Amino acid sequence: MERLGSETALATMETSMKEELCMEIDPPFKENLATADDWRKALNKVVPAVVVLRTTACRAFDTESAGASYATGFVVDKRRGIILTNRHVVKPDYCCCCCCCRAGGGGKLCFVNREEIPVYPIYRDPVHDFGFFRYDPSAIQFLSYEEIPLAPEAACVGLEIRVVGNDSGEKVSILAGTLARLDRDAPHYKKDGYNDFNTFYMQAASGTKGGSSGSPVIDWQGRAVALNAGSKTSTKEETLLLAHGRQSPFPRGTLQATFLHKGFDEIRRLGLRSETEQLVRHASPPGETGMLVVDSVVPDGPAHKHLEPGDVLIRLNGEVTTQFLKMENLLDDSVNDKVELQIERGGKPLSVELTVQDLHSVTPDYFLEVSGAVIHPLSYQQARNFRFQCGIVYVAEPGYMLFRAGVPRHAIIKKFAGEDISRLDDFISVLSKLSRGARVPLEYISYTDRHRRKSVLVTVDRHEWYAPPQIYTRNDSSGLWNVKPVLPLDSPLLSPGVNPIEQDPASNGISSCAAEVTSMEQPHQCVGQEPMDGVTSMETSCEQIDDGPHSLDDSDSGTKKRRVEGDLSADGVLSPDCSLHEPREERLEDPGTESETVLRDYQGGAAVATNASVAERAIEPTLVMLEVHVPSSCMLDGVHSQHFFGTGVIIYHSQTMGLVAVDKNTVAVSVSDVMLSFAAYPIEIPGEVVFLHPVHNFALVAYDPSSLGAGASVVRAAELLPEPALRRGDSVCLVGLSRSLQATSRKSVVTNPSAALNIGSADCPRYRATNMEVIELDTDFGSAFSGVLTDELGRVQAIWGSFSTQLKYSCSSSEDHQFVRGIPIYTISQILEKIISGANGPTLLINGVKRPMPLVRILEVELYPTLLSKARSFGLSDSWIQALVKRDPIRRQVLRVKGCLAGSKAENLLEQGDMVLAINKEPVTCFRDIEDACQALDQCDDGDGKLTLTIFRQGREIDLVVGTDVRDGNGTTRVINWCGCIVQDPHSAVRALGFLPEEGHGVYVARWCHGSPVHRYGLYALQWIVEVNGKPTPDLDAFVTVTKEIEHGEFVRVRTIHLNGKPRVLTLKQDLHYWPSWELRFDPETAMWRRRTIKALV
Repeated sequence: MERLGSETALATMETSMKEELCMEIDPPFKENLATADDWRKALNKVVPAVVVLRTTACRAFDTESAGASYATGFVVDKRRGIILTNRHVVKPDYCCCCCCCRAGGGGKLCFVNREEIPVYPIYRDPVHDFGFFRYDPSAIQFLSYEEIPLAPEAACVGLEIRVVGNDSGEKVSILAGTLARLDRDAPHYKKDGYNDFNTFYMQAASGTKGGSSGSPVIDWQGRAVALNAGSKTSTKEETLLLAHGRQSPFPRGTLQATFLHKGFDEIRRLGLRSETEQLVRHASPPGETGMLVVDSVVPDGPAHKHLEPGDVLIRLNGEVTTQFLKMENLLDDSVNDKVELQIERGGKPLSVELTVQDLHSVTPDYFLEVSGAVIHPLSYQQARNFRFQCGIVYVAEPGYMLFRAGVPRHAIIKKFAGEDISRLDDFISVLSKLSRGARVPLEYISYTDRHRRKSVLVTVDRHEWYAPPQIYTRNDSSGLWNVKPVLPLDSPLLSPGVNPIEQDPASNGISSCAAEVTSMEQPHQCVGQEPMDGVTSMETSCEQIDDGPHSLDDSDSGTKKRRVEGDLSADGVLSPDCSLHEPREERLEDPGTESETVLRDYQGGAAVATNASVAERAIEPTLVMLEVHVPSSCMLDGVHSQHFFGTGVIIYHSQTMGLVAVDKNTVAVSVSDVMLSFAAYPIEIPGEVVFLHPVHNFALVAYDPSSLGAGASVVRAAELLPEPALRRGDSVCLVGLSRSLQATSRKSVVTNPSAALNIGSADCPRYRATNMEVIELDTDFGSAFSGVLTDELGRVQAIWGSFSTQLKYSCSSSEDHQFVRGIPIYTISQILEKIISGANGPTLLINGVKRPMPLVRILEVELYPTLLSKARSFGLSDSWIQALVKRDPIRRQVLRVKGCLAGSKAENLLEQGDMVLAINKEPVTCFRDIEDACQALDQCDDGDGKLTLTIFRQGREIDLVVGTDVRDGNGTTRVINWCGCIVQDPHSAVRALGFLPEEGHGVYVARWCHGSPVHRYGLYALQWIVEVNGKPTPDLDAFVTVTKEIEHGEFVRVRTIHLNGKPRVLTLKQDLHYWPSWELRFDPETAMWRRRTIKALV
């Protein structure tokens, strides 16, 4: 460090330094002489210029997640239409916003003007918490207002202030306070989100809260002395820059280093020499208490390997620099130029020359959206948080494809499909070479475990759950993000698939469609390019809009509630007369010598286990572990999670088709991706949901046996034993799979073979088992273990399946729960028989073969059993009690009506509490009796589908003719996304509540997406849309017709009816730029989910 030549030179430099500094660190207290009248006049002037901002982040990006919020801003340039607010309000991402100008007078804030106009983001600072919106000044027609002048130089300790802002989006509030500090450290909000640094903050106990972010902090003259941020007041450099006449865009320079202001006492302990301290104190403003010290350096940045934590900054370009403002002014004026830093490191003076980097160059302004994931270069903000270099490939939101592989948010992608990934273009290049269904490795690291790479297997979407990958680029001149396709037209991901060839079900030929094996090379038809929907997170609850300044929107779509359980079943091949044959194994081809050796080794290894029981050895080759993922873009039918595990059992295995039975708490909806892992052979292949029973708790998943390769000869179907039914005291073997695909078994005894289920409806209606009798055991493996119940020879008598329920602790508190019970195998064997023999239902393409699938005739009435002793108290006659006891001397019960499904043929005929005594004059005592009566109707060629029920109602016997309903096993096959809400036909769990709106019930809102128009305006789930702009929408077709007429940016009037019957009318603004309307529909001809754009911006 050079010594000063003379006292004269020292005095001259001190004077010069003081003149250049624009704000004192701790100015002396100034007496506040303002009167109440002065404040009243100032507020009358200020309040009209304060605006309430309603912002919507349509996607996750950088430090922010998708969501909607309220905040505050204020007019700083009336002529140009510029509003100043916080950066975390403007957001670094795609922000749709409007401002509602509200005026009041005097100390009583009454809203006398409500004009809502659109605003567009024009600047957000990469580091500091300020940004600007722009609006059209001519759009304000009825309000007289003036811009608020900026006066950061007026801030001083003890200054009385007022914070004028939005109180949770409801009204303008005025909060009083006093400035207590001007040199507070920038607050640390989140370790993985936005944080301000390299600046001072003010501190005042003003009591602000969410919604007040961006509020002006004014003095008694009506001048803004600071900007409210994070419930703390901020005296940011940006305010000073504005006061000095700088215009947007701001040149911003950075060394990618974070500095802290530390007191001289601490700096001395860091090794600061006394002569250096004397120099700095003389050259600094009066009251200076410390210096700038390096806190952290971003890897591979300009300061990397030049500056170290603990370095004390003495001079910058020859000028003593102790304040953030002066340092940043010098850096901003030296972008792309070199600057000289004189520092002390442990008392040793050093001089380094660094090139100032353009701060905007390390702030991403584009991103890739693929399968709901948002991927972009790592920003300076997050690079500083995570200690990674800027520009590497960063996952802001994993979406579906990456979430399915287990890639978390904030991951850094290092390798994809075996190729190194250092830039986003590398990732796009690899992606463009992949086909639908391809499975490729991906390596990533995370900031929580930065020293180890993790490797996962990514499966490219087979179905068209999402639109093709696209690039979004920010355009600050328009305030929008421009979107364009990212893949070349010759990309396999966009190439058409091979049309399947129809085959006779009895034929043993193999389809021309290539089998989907682990590395699926068969491309499928892809829809044309269209704007992405960007569903990153979805909700079913009536969640309120977040208004906290730094809060993130939590999404339940990202929540992984994994079921870890096993389902075991046996497979037998049934003949049309319901007789059961021995299980058969059909070899697809003669494996070569090498394959035979592999099989012998594997079979020998499995046999070594072995103190296993006969039943366990017989069942193990039939067991399958299923991993199920549900896309967030189409979580239908109230499904409560995106990820499930469970064990299934092979019930059919031939050359052309394999079928696995599993409970519906593992495979809940057909809109899902299923992967099968076989206990008999180490291979993982995809499966397709082909049947969901509308009543019973089981689903059927098909797989292609040719995909098993050599394993097709060791995988086999289990033998089913539907008769005789299990009885109390019977001994059974409970067999299941562990997560490591190891069979586990134990002996148990049946304690109740006919326990009736009574599962209540969940807050968000989803499938629940009704009209079912299940089997209870004396001992099992707990509620997380599922499997099969077999006899001692390994013949399957029941599935030990998982059931979903919800435990409610209060009106607002509930918890998802699951339990396991035995499901008798008879219903599964009946459905299997119909599939094999050829049902009379709609055809479905399975492994390239069109097969007719069964229809199920049911009485859509929820029933529950009542003991005959109770029924006698209700007046049931002795003759009927004797007849029911004779029919079933074990159960001694009668079935009563709990309710009819809304829209069913039994509705308005049967009433709650009716006792069902007989069907077609035959007494009935259990649910199976009713099922058998319904199936008997299908055997009658001239039947009208009606049953004659004898019921007991209020002391009288009544004969009623009640119609039955026919349901398929497809589940919901059509879904529409409009303005970010997922609408569908009401599923059976909704209809089971017994209510459908008379105005129309075909457009049920199942989910809503964060950051969408429906999130912003409050059109949440669990309600029907019955009118749009006064036009009825009784079904999905009518809804599509009406919404296609609405243009981009139009306000829409929507009438809804909630599940509780409450009607509501609301308005929302359609946004086709970020939220185009699209439809997803299952095509049975190709067994593919196809996506079609309904309306989007051209």
